[in-house]
Amino acid sequence: MAEKSTTAKKSTKARKSAQEEEPEEPVWTYRGYHLKTSEFTTAMVHFFRAEIQRANVWRQRLDTTTNWAVVATGATLSIAFGQSNVHHAIILLNTLLVLWFLFIEARRYRYYELWAYRVRLMETDFYAAMLVPPFHPSPEWAENLAESLLTPSFPISVWEAFGRRLRRNYYWIFLILYAAWVAKIWLFPSAPLTVQEFIDRASVGPISGEIMIMMGIALYAILTIFAIATVNMTRAAGEVLPRFGDESATAAPSEQGKPKGLRALIAPRQRRRQLLALVITGKPDTVSSRILTDLGRGVTAISGKGMYTGSERTVLMCALTVTEVHNLKTAVAKEDPQAFVIVSPAQEILGRGFNPLEEK
Repeated sequence: MAEKSTTAKKSTKARKSAQEEEPEEPVWTYRGYHLKTSEFTTAMVHFFRAEIQRANVWRQRLDTTTNWAVVATGATLSIAFGQSNVHHAIILLNTLLVLWFLFIEARRYRYYELWAYRVRLMETDFYAAMLVPPFHPSPEWAENLAESLLTPSFPISVWEAFGRRLRRNYYWIFLILYAAWVAKIWLFPSAPLTVQEFIDRASVGPISGEIMIMMGIALYAILTIFAIATVNMTRAAGEVLPRFGDESATAAPSEQGKPKGLRALIAPRQRRRQLLALVITGKPDTVSSRILTDLGRGVTAISGKGMYTGSERTVLMCALTVTEVHNLKTAVAKEDPQAFVIVSPAQEILGRGFNPLEEK
């Protein structure tokens, strides 16, 4: 028994020694960088916390604007119905003020969505990937996140932000103001005896009651149409929306993973900005080797001739994404500072490393 125990201890020590001697495999090998598991996870945790803090700050700013609208509406209604001699125009002025608050909140909502977009990316493609094999994020996700950091842009339009905040909060405030305006005209100083009397009371200064009523109907009709027309705009990532489309077992194979209505894909699934670089150089071998090593992108050589100098030149063609432009410039400058580089947007790039080339 003692011999078996000694043998087991030696075997355990041997395994531990082998694990210690074996170098840790990098969890992230990207463009020449090699990060260990602990280093990468620590960096992503700190980055995630920073983006959560940004999103929380802008979410609080959204709540602040809504509170302004609610407080202003409450104060206006208290004054309007507290004194019978107060003109109903005060409710109209508050309606315009609330509309201005809505524009401010829509602008803030776009900033909030920028930070929430990044948080949602990390939640779905980093932390969720840690729970299922192969336990690592995808390069596609890394490109989207890197592009958002290098070239920040709002993931949603002004119209979507305006419509979403209008449906969630402000439309109900406008309805309360409209009902209060009608009640103020109808109840004070007493109920009108005829419809014409009600219309006459709706006048504001030189503007007749008919025009004021028509303007009110037009405003609320526009708000209603706008709220309905922007329902299908679902680029927002900060809301509780599914990361993918309908992937239930009952869905047809051709329909699985496709967006349907409000279950549209969020912004991380959008196609990245794709570019085409042309490098005119007299050192094609060294420059192409550097691009292959540093960027991991394929390079195609085309023979060319400089018409001004008459000398032979090689044109290197390389497809890449927006996050790789800086690396390309650095790689070319290391080998041939006299090279001529042209970077232009590409309509679509199909093939390995980009969208798959498939028959549709």
